[in-house]
Amino acid sequence: SPIFLLSTSRGIMKITVKSRNPKSSKFPLTLELPGDASTVKLEDLAKALQAKLPKYYPDRQRLTTEDKKALNLDQTLAQQGLVDGSVVLFKDLGPQIGWRTVFLIEYGGPLLANPIFYYLPKLVYGAEFTHSPMQKAVYAMVMLHFLKRELETIFVHRFSHGTMPFRNVFKNSAHYWFLSGFNLAYWIYGPWFAAGKAAAVRSDVWLYGSVAVWAWAEISNLLNHITLRNLRPAGTRTRAIPYGYGFDLVSCPNYFFETIAWLSVCFLSTSWSGKCCDVAETMEMYVWAIKKHKAYRREFPQYPKNRRAMFPFLA
Repeated sequence: SPIFLLSTSRGIMKITVKSRNPKSSKFPLTLELPGDASTVKLEDLAKALQAKLPKYYPDRQRLTTEDKKALNLDQTLAQQGLVDGSVVLFKDLGPQIGWRTVFLIEYGGPLLANPIFYYLPKLVYGAEFTHSPMQKAVYAMVMLHFLKRELETIFVHRFSHGTMPFRNVFKNSAHYWFLSGFNLAYWIYGPWFAAGKAAAVRSDVWLYGSVAVWAWAEISNLLNHITLRNLRPAGTRTRAIPYGYGFDLVSCPNYFFETIAWLSVCFLSTSWSGKCCDVAETMEMYVWAIKKHKAYRREFPQYPKNRRAMFPFLA
């Protein structure tokens, strides 16, 4: 990994970049930035490196202190304890892709897979049949869920991290494309749940009750996302403590309500594919919730102590 050696002189901060790779032909190099540690932001340093080496744009750079503490691009060097002579470690994160693009790709899989299995039964199952009310309801629930996620990605979400390594898009998409897409669709929209089949019979309370709980959970999830959006001014990576509906009990109520929405789909369909999808979704979101919960507590000493990560009063 390259190493940055910082020094200042007469309002000019000189940055010498050295690489730990003896075969590298790009290092060492010296960067000069106007100002001092109290005025120069880490982002200025990252952009200066990009000006010399366009391959290393800021989102592709990971800058840390010698003890591996991550540095914030929005803060000055002085705010992060860097002074004349400090050492900053650099790591190339590889080619990046925007999180917004990643989300659109992920959620696009189920939006493509579900209509194929629902509208082309002759092609998929080799026979035409009439869908049961349960199948129609589940199809609407799944499609509206992912359409909502796509619209939120475009119009609601503001991301604290602009990009992720491009190679991860395939791993991240696999869950949505196969579990929530092809696997879920194949088993739920098949002839074994068609109209007239005993396995497809649902009472009105069962059917409409499941849809009502799903709708409440989806609306609640949207309200949580809007709360999080309003905490972060456009074009910034500002973080703040969220309050309001759901947040008084858990750090990530959006994950909790999404779990309830998928439980409704699972309860209505009774399909093992729905159960697999729900378990996988819940486990993954719980891991994310724990990380975010710990980050909130680490960043904000005044963070409410009675909150759980994802499940009210439990965990």
